Amino acid sequence: MSGSGSIKTACKTVRPLMSSDFCEARRRVLSLYRAFYRYIPYIIKYFDIPKTEEDVRWKIREHFYKNACVTDVRVIDLLVIKGNMELKEITRQWQQKGHIMAHWNPSAEPKPCDFLGKFFAGID
Repeated sequence: MSGSGSIKTACKTVRPLMSSDFCEARRRVLSLYRAFYRYIPYIIKYFDIPKTEEDVRWKIREHFYKNACVTDVRVIDLLVIKGNMELKEITRQWQQKGHIMAHWNPSAEPKPCDFLGKFFAGID
């Protein structure tokens, strides 16, 4: 009898964050993408970053493609919420130039893969 109780808990449906289905979540993602695209000229102007509009477009596209394989509606909604928070911080200028430029200069250096790189870095 204890097996049937665990099945009921495993099949429990969860409440969606914002979107009721995948199509609505996709619509929210595209809306966020368009909002970022609309704000690109202002990002370059207000933050005075040494990048062109095309560079900023590629970086935004890269961030969205990084999460393109996500299919869970709740995770998509969470990522959209985080993206909206990021856009709000940029539009209200709560972020500074260093925050924007950090997207192009990651702080973590990649570990060497080849033998000589590992030898010079002192990694076994």
